[in-house]
Amino acid sequence: MRLPAPPMHSFPTPALALVEQMVAAAAKYPARAVAFQGAPGANSHRAAMEWAPDGLPLPCFSFDDALDAVKQERAGSAIIPIENSQHGRVADIHFLLPESGLSIVGEHFLPIRYAVMATGDGPFAAAYSHPQALGQTRNWLRERGIVPLTYPDTAGAAAFVKEQGDPEVCAIAPRIAADIYGLKVVAENVADASDNTTRFVVLARQPLDPASLGGAPAMTTFVFEVKNIPAALYKALGGFATNGVNMTKLESYQKGASFSATMFYADIVGAPGDPAVDRALEELAFHCKELRMLGTYRQAMKRG
Repeated sequence: MRLPAPPMHSFPTPALALVEQMVAAAAKYPARAVAFQGAPGANSHRAAMEWAPDGLPLPCFSFDDALDAVKQERAGSAIIPIENSQHGRVADIHFLLPESGLSIVGEHFLPIRYAVMATGDGPFAAAYSHPQALGQTRNWLRERGIVPLTYPDTAGAAAFVKEQGDPEVCAIAPRIAADIYGLKVVAENVADASDNTTRFVVLARQPLDPASLGGAPAMTTFVFEVKNIPAALYKALGGFATNGVNMTKLESYQKGASFSATMFYADIVGAPGDPAVDRALEELAFHCKELRMLGTYRQAMKRG
């Protein structure tokens, strides 16, 4: 069987009509539009509907497209998956967000449930899905000898399988995608972990004023580059320990191709305006060449 390559710059034909309807609805009320990456029925679509039940989900083919929709005022916000409890980082928000000029204004946690869907009943030679979904179901696929094939998003994979009509090929996607694209659900809950969860962040053109959170538990996200001297990172982070500020995430990534400048992405519990947070950030800034705040927002899940 010769497997076709999925399209890399457009939605499959079965998704296009619904995409056009959703784009037209968002165009009428752009302030209510919530941009997401993927075809209708993707996990990001589900997250957008949960985050803003009265919003207008706006499907975009790539993460860059979703951010551009907000920057160009075709959407009031975008919801982007950044990390999964089972398979780690999703979107490279470290690179996407600082360059976008947008701010994080919220977070949302979505339990992930995958189904296997197809035009036939199997057995299957291959399964299309997003790399994250394939990684989160790799044991299920391996046990059945099914070859994983990547696609830009889960629901798009379902639409692609419908378009191809090959009974030996399936898609791994949220169950809603089977309903949308008229596929048979062959198996449900195929993720390798029952507590599979993805964290999303919500992005907008203007940051939230920390004072507007009214003292509710908050998260603050920022990126920084320490000075190129011995123990700079140790000294930079010391203020969080001495001031009792909980840092829940710290990731490093390279800035440019020289490998001489390491950037760090961090989440902390708390908000500017809290004296302990202010002291910790002041000490961090002293040891940094660059410190850029990406947003303060209401905490959606208690840390610690």
